[in-house]
Amino acid sequence: MKKLFAAVATALLMTINSNAQADAEGIRYSLPKTTLKISLLVEKTSFTPGELAGYSMLYMKQDAAKEPSTEYSIVGISLSQDAIPDTARCYKLIIDKKHSIINLTQDENGVLLAVNDNGKPIAQMKPFAAKPQPKPLNPHDFMNQDILNAGSHAKMAQLIAQEIYDIRDSRNQLTRGEADFMPKDGEQMRIMLANLDTQERALMQVFQGSTVKDTAEVVLTYVPETETDRDMLFRFSKHFGVVDADDFSGRPFYISIEDLHTITPLPVAADDGKKSKEDIGLNVTLPGKIRVKIADGNNTLSTTEMYAAQFGRVEAISGTLFGKKVTTHISLHPLTGNIERLDVEPLE
Repeated sequence: MKKLFAAVATALLMTINSNAQADAEGIRYSLPKTTLKISLLVEKTSFTPGELAGYSMLYMKQDAAKEPSTEYSIVGISLSQDAIPDTARCYKLIIDKKHSIINLTQDENGVLLAVNDNGKPIAQMKPFAAKPQPKPLNPHDFMNQDILNAGSHAKMAQLIAQEIYDIRDSRNQLTRGEADFMPKDGEQMRIMLANLDTQERALMQVFQGSTVKDTAEVVLTYVPETETDRDMLFRFSKHFGVVDADDFSGRPFYISIEDLHTITPLPVAADDGKKSKEDIGLNVTLPGKIRVKIADGNNTLSTTEMYAAQFGRVEAISGTLFGKKVTTHISLHPLTGNIERLDVEPLE
């Protein structure tokens, strides 16, 4: 068994996964820096005025907007984590025959995920999928021949208004049981009333116009470096949606980062910090806990506590864990770089 580990260790520099950067002495890697992903669900509301909006008050006794408009609003906000390589925490893991390191896993950016184990990559955030929109109603599909052949907008408006009032009268007769052709059961009644409602909504669009709503996801990335109070995250305009932080057409949204000075403990003894033959260049992160607040002006929208790698510290793992008598399997958290799983295995 010992000979096997020595042989594999010698060949490691040639067989390590393609993302690792190897040189004559070892494998270069980095630890992660935790980033924040702010997901905004932005609803776009588009209004199109009716082609006969000017006759709405005359025939339907309802005022109607005559100009098209578009407005945006935030209907949801959520926070998740991601990671990038920390350029200030780059190291080289020494590979030699004295230490039983046979496998090293890194992500596509060179961030260390595991030693002698299969690393777990960052779980990708599921993209937002909007619900399918119903097919918009076309008022002309519900107009009879007299309406379509009307010689003027005034005559067309008069005939459409009369058709709408006839539909309403038919609905009242059905609900009162006074219609000439009453439905045989409740299901038939429901279908008939739904058809009348659809006809009225379609014809009313020529007066009141139509509104279409569509929801899209906007994902912002923020890298917390130090504590900050009300750092500008983005601005939001009801006319343009998400705009840049320096675009004063939108109202400001802020992010605050508070260091809670809580660091996860190390599950094994760390190196003494001195350069020795047992310092093999293996380092892990002990992430620190932070509190993240997102606010719309002075109104706090969300408060979340989480661990972030850059708010903790780095600890060296002793090479004795990979000696002649034992070897160790270590799996790191892909977002924070701390030890997520550690198994010590005796060698025979």
